[in-house]
Amino acid sequence: MAVQEAGQGARARAHEGGCTCGDCPHGAREGHRRAVAEFLRKRDEFAAGQGLPAAVAHSASASRQWVSAELTQTAGTVTAHGRAEGDAWLARLWQRTLYVVWAAVVLLLLGQALTAIGAGWSSARTAGLLAALVTAGALTAASWFHRARGGALAPVIGEDNRMSTSRTVAAAWVLFVAYAVLLLAGRLAAASGHRERDALISGLDLARGAGIVTVLAVVCGIAVLVRRVVAVRVLGQRLQKVRAHRPRAADLLTDDSGRGTFTDIQYVVIGAVALVFAAVRLARRPDQLPDLPWGLALLVLVSAATYLAGKYAEGGRPVILSVVRAREAGDLDGPIRTGDDIEIRGAGFVPPGAQSADHLSRLVVRIGAVDVHVPLIPVTGGFSNPTDAVLTVPVPADVDPGRVEVQVVTAAGIATERCAIEVTE
Repeated sequence: MAVQEAGQGARARAHEGGCTCGDCPHGAREGHRRAVAEFLRKRDEFAAGQGLPAAVAHSASASRQWVSAELTQTAGTVTAHGRAEGDAWLARLWQRTLYVVWAAVVLLLLGQALTAIGAGWSSARTAGLLAALVTAGALTAASWFHRARGGALAPVIGEDNRMSTSRTVAAAWVLFVAYAVLLLAGRLAAASGHRERDALISGLDLARGAGIVTVLAVVCGIAVLVRRVVAVRVLGQRLQKVRAHRPRAADLLTDDSGRGTFTDIQYVVIGAVALVFAAVRLARRPDQLPDLPWGLALLVLVSAATYLAGKYAEGGRPVILSVVRAREAGDLDGPIRTGDDIEIRGAGFVPPGAQSADHLSRLVVRIGAVDVHVPLIPVTGGFSNPTDAVLTVPVPADVDPGRVEVQVVTAAGIATERCAIEVTE
């Protein structure tokens, strides 16, 4: 027993401070941070010409290959720690979502209590609070069952491990409409007179809720359609997708590379504005579904159409435009020979979100029957090779002289069309 207690105490102390294991959230986060720091240190050292062994320092090609191999191995360690940190972050996320949900319930209670001063407490306030409790309870149960995948946010996390803009907007409208219906149901259950019950039932008429029903149908349809569009374009090799380490709130407003995109921003902003207007209408008239004006509903529909058009327009296949012999200063012009470096010029070689070293190291150039991994060439703050438009690789000795075909395979697994070159002896 004493030995077991001592072992448990040692493990507990090991998980404190500088723990780097994956058994606890702090350890996963600290391990990932240290792995990233080590990778950046190595990259900057190699970029400055330091850390090269004497056996390869005399040869530019050998040193480049050795540096690329070292950085690829270190990047693999960063990826492993990043995956563990992402899993630990998702496991903690479900509790944070519950804090937000129940904090919203408390804020609703405080708001109702403040507005009841002078006006008095009403059955509408009681029904609204009960509807919020039922909605929060349902989200709590969903968070528990999906606690390993982000809790209540699990349905809005896409297959690429990013927050989906279309699903988030649709989920927000679904929750709001469900809350509004529960509010009316609570008032109907507490109503005592026939006139009051008839008025509440008439509040669900399509003539009054046509605007909000239309918006709900469109945003839910957009969420389903966008998922289908992305899946079809990925399978058809017309869109490159790489998996993120973990979802972020910024995913709602940015593309896969982290840059803000107009279509996503306008869809979220207009959807949020319309949702706020509908919430104010519900607070003013809690006896019927919010009568969203057709002008505002049409604005949401135009925003949704713009977002969908943006999904159709984004992406594209990588393409090779030309292949030339790489020439350094002082070299003579000549044909491509085995052992020479070739420069592949094109577009789309680095998919959005694949700028990290672990993804860059997966780039492959197929020269004839030989697969050549694109070497990582570090510079201060990044890499000069590979880039989205230019790749530099050596022609291996296993390539037979003559006409050979060159093809690039990106980190997303999509291959370009073949481009023929002539290799001489």
